[in-house]
Amino acid sequence: MTFRRTMKRALDLPRSTKRALALVMDAAICGFSVWLAFYLRLGVWEPITGNQWIAVGAAATFALPLFWISGLYRAIFRYAGWGAMGALARAMLVYTLGYASLFTFLGVAGVPRTIGIIQPILLLILIGGSRALVREALDGRLPLGDLPKVLIYGAGSSGRQLAAAIAGTGEMRVIGFIDDDATLHSSVLNGRRIFSPTKLPQLVQRQGITDILLAMPSATRQRRNAIIETLRPLNIGVRTLPGIMNLAHGRVEVGQLRELEIEDLLGRDVAAANQILFARNILGKVVLVTGAGGSIGSELCRQILNAKPSVLLLVDINEYSLYAIHHELESRIRDEVGIRLVPLLGSVRDAARMRDIMTVWRPQTVYHAAAYKHVPMVEHNPIEGVRNNVLGTLAAAECAREAGVANFVLISTDKAVRPTNVMGTSKRLAEMVLQAMSAQDVGQGSRTRFSMVRFGNVLGSSGSVVPLFRRQIKEGGPITLTHEDITRYFMTIPEAAQLVIQAGAMGSGGEVFILNMGEPVKIIDLARKMIALSGMTVRSDSNPEGDIAIEIVGLRPGEKLYEELLIGDNPTETAHPLIMKATEHFLPAATLMPLLDQLVNAMDSNDIAGMQRLLGEIVPEYTPSGELPDWLELERAQNGTEPSISPPEYVRDRASVA
Repeated sequence: MTFRRTMKRALDLPRSTKRALALVMDAAICGFSVWLAFYLRLGVWEPITGNQWIAVGAAATFALPLFWISGLYRAIFRYAGWGAMGALARAMLVYTLGYASLFTFLGVAGVPRTIGIIQPILLLILIGGSRALVREALDGRLPLGDLPKVLIYGAGSSGRQLAAAIAGTGEMRVIGFIDDDATLHSSVLNGRRIFSPTKLPQLVQRQGITDILLAMPSATRQRRNAIIETLRPLNIGVRTLPGIMNLAHGRVEVGQLRELEIEDLLGRDVAAANQILFARNILGKVVLVTGAGGSIGSELCRQILNAKPSVLLLVDINEYSLYAIHHELESRIRDEVGIRLVPLLGSVRDAARMRDIMTVWRPQTVYHAAAYKHVPMVEHNPIEGVRNNVLGTLAAAECAREAGVANFVLISTDKAVRPTNVMGTSKRLAEMVLQAMSAQDVGQGSRTRFSMVRFGNVLGSSGSVVPLFRRQIKEGGPITLTHEDITRYFMTIPEAAQLVIQAGAMGSGGEVFILNMGEPVKIIDLARKMIALSGMTVRSDSNPEGDIAIEIVGLRPGEKLYEELLIGDNPTETAHPLIMKATEHFLPAATLMPLLDQLVNAMDSNDIAGMQRLLGEIVPEYTPSGELPDWLELERAQNGTEPSISPPEYVRDRASVA
């Protein structure tokens, strides 16, 4: 059994048991200190005999009650500091007076009088040293066991608190601190040296560092990204600090140190929300979110709560997802006054249910996040994807218009731009439905403003690439990548939700808002970064001894190499620097609605190929690519011909003229 496991088991014992062990240990030290005192006095090691046992018994009889009364056994070893040492010193002063009075001044036959002076000195040293030794071992400073050796990047208050938290667990050994402030270099903080970042390569090699812990919660993303880039060549694990409030409240455990997320690598800061826009359609209003239990929907609900609606309606078809977000939000508003949460089970495809909800609750703002969004899944289930994403949007929008909803905001995707898959096409068609309804309402006195917000991949959503890569790295690889040139835009879920709310507040009807996603990220570079910052190397032909291989498996059905946010090239600026407005073509309602009726007929008769051809007619930019999904393979097998995966010629001609 390793020292680390032994210490862990000892720490997990009940406090009464640990106090009893401390008493036994101190009793043993009392006996040993007497024996050592005889050796120092006589110059030879001899067994305790005769009246010498009186010295041993007196040591334990005097010392242990004094230590107990002084509170020495109430102090927690790992946190025992100068206060505990002071209590020990006071107890030892009383002990010395008593012990010396008995053996030095009064005298006991067979016990040299100098034992009354030597033994208390030795006992003070041994008891104090045992406390210090245990504390250092628990603090990870002693080179014992197999503790991971770590450096903390950041010697500020966060770094100090993190070091203290680690010391309380005994699961890591902190070798020192790294800090950019040259005035701190070579200084000592809590017994650990502060090093310059230039010393990192030597420290990693000489000390066997396994991890760097970033303790800079207030650093900008650019600064963090710059530091992370300097750490990549070292091939050591990099983890970052949880929220600083956890530290402030003493709730940090080593297990809470999280691995780097992709947002730590994006290299750009989140823009502060425009509070006027943020609250315009929410403050004091009844707000409804469809798909409230999903990745985007749930974050929208969290952000909406920050703007203090009067009622927040949570609509989702998944019972567990609805329960989870409702339970979470209820705990957040327990002390709030005037905010009501209402969980409502229902599908956006159920027009009667949506009409009942909106008629009863009369929401003033609707955020429509309910959608099937996984490209391969929708590609293999195209009818369900179109029913949910297109007809569900149509049903929700029509019910909102009937109920007099003031603002209806559709959550769209960059995959709606020149789509190569059914999911993206269905989202583009959902946009066109709202555009047609908005244009139809002009001059008819409708109070509902329909708008759409289009953005790329969000981090942490279900199906995100980062959790997949992290799991594959933990399993020893390989990391599976569909294409070495594939790129994606990324944005954090909170940032996307905040921008959606602000974009929706700027809508006057029919707009397609585009979020500024920054620069696209090459996924293979992301995979290499994650491997390096996990303390491993990429296995390749040039490095056959590497830890994790990257395997190219080919594009999935409907997957694109590059994502786009604009169909045209005419975006205009808005009041927010990260939100643009696009003017996208659409079909008027008089043309679109009959085509939707044909689409419904094709789906009702399970005519997948016919549905696909209609999608190509309505959305002329739709050009399927990549591996054929099962339903197209089935069509080819049944007909003995190549499937019709391109829109009719006249539709392509219309698209080229538009």
